[in-house]
Amino acid sequence: MPPADVGLRAALPPAHALALGLLQGPAELLPISSSAHTTLLPWLAGWPYARLDGEQRKSFEVALHAGAGAALALHMRRELLNDAAQLDRQRAAVVALSLAPAALAGYALGPVIERRGGGPRSIAAGLAAGALALVLADSSVPADTDTGAREQADARAGDGLALGIAQAFALIPGISRSGATLTAARARRFGRGAAQTLSWHAGLPVLLGASALKGTRLYRDGLTREQGTSLVLGGGAAFLSTLTSARLLHRRLRDGQALWPYALYRCLLAALVVSRLRSQDTTNPD
Repeated sequence: MPPADVGLRAALPPAHALALGLLQGPAELLPISSSAHTTLLPWLAGWPYARLDGEQRKSFEVALHAGAGAALALHMRRELLNDAAQLDRQRAAVVALSLAPAALAGYALGPVIERRGGGPRSIAAGLAAGALALVLADSSVPADTDTGAREQADARAGDGLALGIAQAFALIPGISRSGATLTAARARRFGRGAAQTLSWHAGLPVLLGASALKGTRLYRDGLTREQGTSLVLGGGAAFLSTLTSARLLHRRLRDGQALWPYALYRCLLAALVVSRLRSQDTTNPD
C-alpha cells in the first residue's frame, strides 16, 4: 500500500504538464472554459491528475493562469498603455466594477466552490448552461455598429458591473470567464468585436490578480523539485500557447465572429462527458 502522503509528494508527469499548458492558451481566450479542459482532458485520457493532492492541482492551475495572464498582458501591452494614458473617472469605474464582484466572490465563495464543485458532472452542466446563455445573447443583439450595436467607448459603470458579475459567475465550474463576459457584453448590446475587447480587458486583471495571490501562498508553502518542474513546464507552455493564440485569434475575434460554434462545441463536450459518466455507471453499478 502506498504511503498516506503520496499525493502530497506526487508531481504531474512532464508530458502531461506540457499538454495541459499548450491547451491553456486557446481554451483561456475562447469561450470554452480553460478550467474545464484542465480537468476533463486528464479524466477522459485516464491520466492520474485527479489523484494528485488538491493543493498540487491548484498550484498547477495557478501556474497555467499565471503563464496565460503574462502572455495576454504582453500581447495587449499597447492597448493597456493607451487605456492608462486615457484613464478618466468613467473608465476607472468600468475597470473597478468589472473586477470587484469577481474578487469578492472569489474571496467569499472560492473555497466552497473548490470543495463542492469541479467534477465532470458539474462541469458538463456548466458547459451546457454557459453555451445556452452565450448563443441566446449573441443571437438576440445586433452584431456590429452598422446595425445598431454599441462600441467599446460606450462602456459605462453599469456595463462594468455586468462584466464583474459575469466573472463572479465564472467561478462555477464549466461556465468560463471568457464565455461569461462575452455573454454579458453582448446582452448589454455591444457589438461582437467590442464585446471581445471588453472580455479580454475585464478578464486580464482578474487573471493576474488571482495568480499573484495564489502564487504568493504557493511560494510560502514550498514545493519539491519535481513539483516545481511540472509548474515551470505547464506555466511556460501556457505562456507560449496563449501568446501564439492571441496573435492568431486577435483579428478574427475583433472582427466580430459569431459565437454559436463555441456554444456547439461546449454542448458536444458536455455530451461526451455525460456519455462517459453513463458508461462508467453501467460498468460499475452501485
